[in-house]
Order: sequence, then structure tokens, then C-alpha cells
Amino acid sequence: MFRTFCMVLVSLFGFSGMPSAGAAEPEVVLTVEGELEGGKPVDFTMAELEALGSATIRTTTPWHDGVQTFEGVPMAALMKKVGANGSLLYVVALNDYSSEVPIADFEEHGVILAYKLNGEYMKVVDKGPLFVMYPFDDKEELSSELYYTRAVWQVRKITVE
Repeated sequence: MFRTFCMVLVSLFGFSGMPSAGAAEPEVVLTVEGELEGGKPVDFTMAELEALGSATIRTTTPWHDGVQTFEGVPMAALMKKVGANGSLLYVVALNDYSSEVPIADFEEHGVILAYKLNGEYMKVVDKGPLFVMYPFDDKEELSSELYYTRAVWQVRKITVE
């Protein structure tokens, strides 16, 4: 009886963090909307982001100790995939923090949307699942508050304007 009751609760409310039995669709981790070719928002699963190619940035950050290795999709490749027709992004985190990020930064600085930190997929508690990452150590100008505010973690949505 107790087992049946628990199964009913799980089926009604879901089991947080775990895929439900029979779930056919992988979890959407990112939505890109706004000024896009085709005009419709584009959803991405982690596998779809990874399929766009990857790049690695080794850098220090204000939020970690020592040099870290970030791996993720180049933001320029992501913008190309969605057909971005703007010059500015509004990047929004899970907690609704947002920052404006110029698309020009992507080619100029090699910005990535990181999904791995030191070889491990980032969890929400570790600033994941997605983190806009700049190579802060590559150029002195990048180690500044301006670029630190553009490095949004726990990214969930990007609006192209």
C-alpha cells in the first residue's frame, strides 16, 4: 500500500532531477530567441550544443581557485547556427540575473558557452549547466569588471537583439 502511494506521488509530481520513466525527449538546457533567421525560438539539449563543436579555454576566474579548464561550444558557432541577426545578446541565468553581451566579443575574444569544467559537466551548484566564458588570462583588458559581468553562469536563455 505504501509503495503504491509513493508511486502515485512520484507520477503526479515527478521526481526532481531524474528523468521520468518513458521520457522520450532530452532536457532542453538553452533557449535562444529574438532576432533570428526564421524568427522562432530555438531550443537546445546538451547533445545538440555539443554537436556544434567545442573549444577549450584555460584561464583563471574571480570565482575559482587557480587555472581552470572550460570546454564548450564557441559562441560564434552558436550564433551562426541560430542565424542571429543582431549585435547584442541578453543572457539570462536560472536566477534571472542577466547581462548584455556584444556579439562582436565572440570572434574578437573566442568566447565559449562552457558546459564542462575540468573535464566534468557543470551542475547548477557549480555554476552550470552553461557558463559564458571569456579567456580572461589572454588579454589584460579581459581581466576587468566589464568582462566579468558578461561571464554569466547558470545560463538558461539568450535573447538576440
